[in-house]
Amino acid sequence: MSKDDKNYSDALVGKDVPILFEDEKWQQLFALSPKTAKIKGIEAELIKLVAKQEKTREKIKDVKRLKKKLLGEIVVLRDDADKNPKQLKKIEAEIDDHKRLINECNEKIEECEDEMLGLPREIYQKNYDLMVETMDLFYKRIHDNTIEITAIDDWISQVRVQLKKNVIRMQEKEIENFSVYSYMHNIFGPEVIDLFDLKYDPERRHPMLKPGMKERDGIIYDDDKFTDN
Repeated sequence: MSKDDKNYSDALVGKDVPILFEDEKWQQLFALSPKTAKIKGIEAELIKLVAKQEKTREKIKDVKRLKKKLLGEIVVLRDDADKNPKQLKKIEAEIDDHKRLINECNEKIEECEDEMLGLPREIYQKNYDLMVETMDLFYKRIHDNTIEITAIDDWISQVRVQLKKNVIRMQEKEIENFSVYSYMHNIFGPEVIDLFDLKYDPERRHPMLKPGMKERDGIIYDDDKFTDN
């Protein structure tokens, strides 16, 4: 491959490269050329990373919702404690339990956020690897196609020249046949021509004659009536 990773990186500076497996146009590329085993492997790893990122985001949202709910319940419990001094111990125990759960939520949120910190970079790198492999595959395909296109174009050029030559040659032979037939027909007559089984139709083969017209000694005639050519 003529382009290396450095060139690819330079070309990508400042560009927002989409997650390739989510891009319909990227998927459509492989209707032209099947995915290699390496591309399939990188794509599978990228799919797992993106799914993990989404799952972690949802987990953070769920834990934050739970934390918000627990905080709201603590406010209610404190109000109950002020209104029911006799149940103060029980309410305080519930508040302590809520505080414990809130601390657990904070730990889970922190853990998920730490996990999220590395995921965007991993996803970017894996997406980049997938892009490079895609470029390698289709650069080679374009290169191979270009070689074949050039060869076909050369062949067409040669055939076009030969075709012109053969068309001219065919026309020359048709004119020659018409002339020979006309002279022989005039000299020997139709009976002698038939003996030699010379199958020739001047009306069909000669482009200058219209249907129903014949030629003899340079004279074109119709229905046995001669007119000067």
